[in-house]
Amino acid sequence: MNDHVRDPASVRDATDRLLTAAADLDNASVAEPSRLPGWTRGHVLAHLARNADALLNVLAGRPMYTTAEQREADIERDAPRGLEEQLTDVRESAARFQEACAAPADWSRTVELRNGVTDTASQVPFRRWIEVELHHVDLGIGYELEDLSEEFTQREINFLARRFRHHPGVPALLIKQDDGRALGTGAVEGLTLEEIKSGREPRFELTVSGRQADLLGWLCGRRDGSALHVDGGLLPALPPL
Repeated sequence: MNDHVRDPASVRDATDRLLTAAADLDNASVAEPSRLPGWTRGHVLAHLARNADALLNVLAGRPMYTTAEQREADIERDAPRGLEEQLTDVRESAARFQEACAAPADWSRTVELRNGVTDTASQVPFRRWIEVELHHVDLGIGYELEDLSEEFTQREINFLARRFRHHPGVPALLIKQDDGRALGTGAVEGLTLEEIKSGREPRFELTVSGRQADLLGWLCGRRDGSALHVDGGLLPALPPL
């Protein structure tokens, strides 16, 4: 469940972990490639800082980014900075976001993110938590998907399954975790009213099963899915998020 009181605390803890780990870097290693194609670690840190400000804009009812081009330009501008400046920016932008989360607000209101995507305000802290945790992994400094909490990993799997639900580029998938939990996503075939009344279940083309971390890695584009088991065909390529 989303919790606009508890989730900001999780964001703060995740940010502290990232800042502590990144403090062991130096200026040269900040300029080295991250795990994201075409991005250095400096790009990742710059994006994290600007994303905090962007989500603050969302909570304030402003456009998340002025334009897509400006978003990219800001990251490119900030990426070459040295370690201390990067960490200060991440820390200070995170503090601004925390302050916004602590302010009295209607957390049930609808907010608008990038590309016309809308959500409830209470979901915004969890979206920031996703950014911090996954980009900590992207830095390639010893933090892996297996290090994420079970709660976060499950919620992110659920979140991504909802993102891909009814997506025409994703076949109807049943995702099964090794602990027995399962959920559907992709272009799940719609049921007629008569089928719904009869209790008929959705029809899935493929079943994808595996460990939590491997399923998350595949769904969020951090792993190729080679560790997963597929019944009914080949593992599909997921569209970009």
